[in-house]
Amino acid sequence: MEAAAEPEVITDKTQMRNWSRAMRAKGKTIGLVPTMGFLHKGHRFLISKAHEHAHLVVVSIYVNPGQFSTSEDLSTYPSDFLGDVRKIMSVPGGAAVVFHPHNLYDYGAAGGGGGGGGEERPVRGEKLVSSVEEREGGHETWVRVEKLEKGLCGNSRPVFFRGVATVVSKLFNIVEPDVAIFGKKDYQQWRIIQRMVRDLDFPVQIIGAEIVRDDDGLAMSSRNVYLSPEERKKVHSVPCLSLIPWFRNSTICYCPKNSLKRKLKLIIPIFCILQALSINRSLSKAKTDAEEEGQLNCKELKSLVADAIQQAGGTVDYAEVNAECGFSLYLELLVWL
Repeated sequence: MEAAAEPEVITDKTQMRNWSRAMRAKGKTIGLVPTMGFLHKGHRFLISKAHEHAHLVVVSIYVNPGQFSTSEDLSTYPSDFLGDVRKIMSVPGGAAVVFHPHNLYDYGAAGGGGGGGGEERPVRGEKLVSSVEEREGGHETWVRVEKLEKGLCGNSRPVFFRGVATVVSKLFNIVEPDVAIFGKKDYQQWRIIQRMVRDLDFPVQIIGAEIVRDDDGLAMSSRNVYLSPEERKKVHSVPCLSLIPWFRNSTICYCPKNSLKRKLKLIIPIFCILQALSINRSLSKAKTDAEEEGQLNCKELKSLVADAIQQAGGTVDYAEVNAECGFSLYLELLVWL
């Protein structure tokens, strides 16, 4: 298959906004695929999905410091920009533009201080401190989806979702897309962006794309590069998950707790018609037992799941069954490796 044309690389916010407005003046619609780079098959699927909904596709590549706490892996997050451009070109239609800003939190002298310049000092007295707030005189405005950001991933990563909501708002204001594509792998994030767009009247259609898995069943993630072969085997020591029909929509991916520890996030959508959800060393047997007993007790379901992860060699940070914002029940496990 012939590679797509090389995309235009834009690093300046004003230039990006002017490009989008010029395309829209020609009657073109724009689809945005926000990424932090180090692209994989999952990202390529998002780009393909964007082509189904827009005339032109913009892929943003920006490692957002606003969603990293000061102890997370911002400085070591994997990157390969030239490789990313080649991967984008391998998708039929590619992308018209790669938006690759250097620092979306640096406003220069006119902005009252650059978010990326000067001496870095911790902000004292603040409960939430991201890698942006380490710097004096920089960014101080944040977008928060107050209820949906609580719990689940938000428990262990208190700056994450406000950082995501803020940078996505900035990207929407800069790129001005008609459509934006987000992977359902990061399910809570996807729902938060949907709610933010609704509440703040962004004229952007948010589309969720299904999970893309590696050959061994692990959900695609840029941070999978951190996995050693031994750790990857540990992931799959929880038996037979992909054989269960409702599990095929679940997610296993990396979320960094800090620079020394990494954890797995397992999100399992559970539809109300299910008799039970049970994961343990003998998943098939547990499922049968739960169905026979009509097990719908959330405490018991969480206990069964936690037992499975512990037996596989992990330590559970938390397991939770939750219903929120009209979407199906889902269970999220955060598992220490």
